[in-house]
Parts: sequence; structure tokens; C-alpha cells
Amino acid sequence: MDRLISRLLKEGKLRKIPAGFNQVEALLKEAILDLKEAKKTLKIAERATYLMAYNAMLKAGRALLLLNGWAPDDGAQHKTVVEMTGVILGEKYGHIVNKFESMRRKRNDMTYEAGVLISNKEKEQAFEDAITLVEGCLETAKKKNPQMKIDFKL
Repeated sequence: MDRLISRLLKEGKLRKIPAGFNQVEALLKEAILDLKEAKKTLKIAERATYLMAYNAMLKAGRALLLLNGWAPDDGAQHKTVVEMTGVILGEKYGHIVNKFESMRRKRNDMTYEAGVLISNKEKEQAFEDAITLVEGCLETAKKKNPQMKIDFKL
């Protein structure tokens, strides 16, 4: 973790900030809200579900960084969040973080390119992966701040 943090600091992609538990909690609540909205679109809109699932992962990852006193800075903020989320959550979540990175690239293509398609399978997998990642971030946050009272109900 130290090596990644040193590299990101040197590249100007990460900065140290004081952890604010209220901000962490707000981001995690918004991640859950994004998942609730993704669930509502699950049967009718592949792109909307995929993008909302990605947004939930991004917000939960940002909460995790903030919880540890970090914020992405300058360019490549989404990539920085993905990398740091992987390091903070550890090997147990490695496969989910790899999917988060794939979703980041696909979301980027969807934003800046025309004609990018999302299949039903991709949409459903993105939704399930987002649930797993948000749960992991929430569990980690509650360990660091046991007073945090967030219910994860979809």
C-alpha cells in the first residue's frame, strides 16, 4: 500500500485530507441509494443499471479513501479510486476490484464513444458486483467507526 500511495502522491493523483465521518457516511448512503435506483431499472434499462452500479462503486470507493484520510486529486480520479479501493479492501476483494476496473473502462467508453453496448448479463453482473463492493466498503467503514449506523437494504 505504501508504494502505491507514494507513487500516486508523486504523480499528483492523491492528496492527504482529514477524515470526516459525516462525509464518509453520506457517500456510503448515496452508494446505497444508487444501488436502489439501479435495482429499479434492472429489468428495463441495461445502460442505466450499469452506470448506476458503477456510480455506487465509485462513491463507496471514495468513502473508503476518505475514511483513510485520502482523496483523489487532479487527473485520473476514477482510476485512483479503483486502485486505492483494491489496496484498502485487500486480496479478499481482488476479483471484485478487477471488475470495478473493467467497469471503469467501459463507463469511460460509454461516456466518450458512440455505440457501446451493454448486455443483460453484463448489467446483472455489474449490479451484483456493485452490491459486493459496497458491502465490503461499508463493513470496512463500520470497523473503523463502530458508531456508524447504516442499514444496507435494497
